Amino acid sequence: MFVEKVKAPGKEIVLVGTAHVSRESVELVKKTVESEKPDVIGIELDMARLQQLKSGKKWQETDLGQIIREGKTYLFLINILLANLQRQIGDDLGVKPGSEMLQAVEIAEEKKIPIILLDRDVKITLKRALDKTGVREKLKLGYSILSGFFGWGEKLDDLTIESLKEKDTLNALMQKLGEEMPSVKSVLVDERDIFIANAILKSPGKKIVAVVGAGHLEGIKRFLDKRRDVRELMLVEKRKSRLRYLKFLVPALFIAIIGYGFYSKGIDVALNIFIIWFLVNGILSALGAAIARAHPLSILAAFIAAPFTSLHPAFAAGWFAGLVELKMRSPKVKDFEELPALNGLRQFTRNRVSRILIVTAFANIGSTIGTIIALPYIATLLA
Repeated sequence: MFVEKVKAPGKEIVLVGTAHVSRESVELVKKTVESEKPDVIGIELDMARLQQLKSGKKWQETDLGQIIREGKTYLFLINILLANLQRQIGDDLGVKPGSEMLQAVEIAEEKKIPIILLDRDVKITLKRALDKTGVREKLKLGYSILSGFFGWGEKLDDLTIESLKEKDTLNALMQKLGEEMPSVKSVLVDERDIFIANAILKSPGKKIVAVVGAGHLEGIKRFLDKRRDVRELMLVEKRKSRLRYLKFLVPALFIAIIGYGFYSKGIDVALNIFIIWFLVNGILSALGAAIARAHPLSILAAFIAAPFTSLHPAFAAGWFAGLVELKMRSPKVKDFEELPALNGLRQFTRNRVSRILIVTAFANIGSTIGTIIALPYIATLLA
């Protein structure tokens, strides 16, 4: 943990670099605010994460149906996984993640010092990160998060604990991922450095104590020379990818195969092609839902929907399976309350909220695999 003073035109900036799971960071924040007596206190949070820290997040207000229909299942799952990964580390260290940020808020409220939120909306950050990555990087990111989350079964050793106290845990994780996934790091670390630095320079008053993750310190200092236009960093634009054409190529190829089979081989061959397509897509999508321990009707929904949604760019089999799961096993308040404390795959598939998301994701994955297998196979039937 560090405290650094930086001069900027018309402003005195005191940067407090903390580890989000360090008890010493909490004390450091308190001592710095009391000794520096700032005009304003800035914290590396957005409104959503501040509310989550203060209230434990009102998960029961989450509209799961809307998340499924808008295709935000993977985004929400990643958010839960990252929050749980950091929480697990915090359990080993004996301190709640983000405690130093809450300490800054409490001191500010006690001393009636204005508070400003320095960070970008977490939903924009995650969306930009996902949109900037290709399929290969998405798979690496998913594997890294899942292996990290499900690998924290044992207590951390003393050496690991001490190293975690020296830096911002989440940013340390992302920095490591950035070595293999530069587009992820550019969004989760570099862009936020610019955004936070700009928010500090825009803050009211002459003196500000800014509480930020230690992993951001060097990056933030680089951008404290002048204010920048950060409007572009708030935009969410999907990276153009050739893969988007597959949404239209798959139905076009299927129709062409069916049409050619009917005119050249007869109705029996065309019907056989459709049956194979239906069974392969349906069975693999249903299998994905079953692996996620879906309700039997959700599995049936995946089986029926997959052959048709694979041919429609605007729909996905997992949406139907997830919505049926939501209907058949509506989450209770305790399911939402348990989200921040889930440990391991078994608990994720038992909790009604996370199970709905996993059912949606696995049914989609199964349908995609089914398409990859079925399309070239039915093409060989025309030879």
